[in-house]
Amino acid sequence: MKLYGALLSLSLIWGLSFVFIETLIGTAGVWGTVFLRCLAGAVILLPLVFIKWRKHQLPQSIPWGVLIIVGVFNAGLPWGLIALSQTVVTSNTAAVLNATTPIMTGLIGFLVFSVLLNRWQWSGIVIGFIGILVLTGFEFGNIRPDNFIGIGTMILATSCYGFVSHFTRRHLRGFDVILLTSIALLVGAMVGLTGILWTQPALLISIGQNMNVTFTISVIGLGCVGSGIAHLLFYYMIDRGSAEFASMVTYLVPVTALFWGHLLLGEPVTSQLIIGLGVIFAGVYLSTRKKRVSRSFVGKKAS
Repeated sequence: MKLYGALLSLSLIWGLSFVFIETLIGTAGVWGTVFLRCLAGAVILLPLVFIKWRKHQLPQSIPWGVLIIVGVFNAGLPWGLIALSQTVVTSNTAAVLNATTPIMTGLIGFLVFSVLLNRWQWSGIVIGFIGILVLTGFEFGNIRPDNFIGIGTMILATSCYGFVSHFTRRHLRGFDVILLTSIALLVGAMVGLTGILWTQPALLISIGQNMNVTFTISVIGLGCVGSGIAHLLFYYMIDRGSAEFASMVTYLVPVTALFWGHLLLGEPVTSQLIIGLGVIFAGVYLSTRKKRVSRSFVGKKAS
């Protein structure tokens, strides 16, 4: 029962994150949102890293180069792309597109990491992209390079997640997850700060001047809860349940995001969104399906 409670809590938290992004980008901008989100999340996790350090539970060798890459592609860059997307599309559309992460993970695995895919997984990838076309209303101009911000940048963000999933599995298997997440968030904060200085340095002053209750709650919700505590819940489900159980959150987050977006922002839940989400879910199911080996084959091989 605790595992299912954690699963529901995580889906509600991550679904609400898209609403918080929508709230923050108006004041903090794209890169200010990334900076505040990552910094607030790191503030939650760093005390746990300190406790582990005091107990001599941290690895003696830290692969800084690998961790920096993970921080860029798991936090700084994709979260910037998601915030940029939400300057054009609604929070619930962004959440539905975010559900394509397992599909892009399979495609990136094939293109970059030479991962072989079976026919079911290829079918899932094709169906997933059909779901994206449903969301565009089959208006292909919505994903052209000259109209890329929105749906295109969301797909690029999920591609970053897909890349870092394989990269982490290859280079950081068994690495301390609290330290990994903390460093990734700090790197993401540096990416956000660099983005601010590069694009809108005046934001560093205006953010402090425009802080109010809604802004503060959004930072706490998106950063401390959504990027800090949520990761602890996710790893708890992996540890006490399984990676497969934890991955079920993929199906729940878009649903909770639709609920939060409609309740708090008044965003319409259209039939186009529902159908697109259903098609994408079908693609996710097939793209994550593993080829099963029959018992008779196993028996013959063992003999």
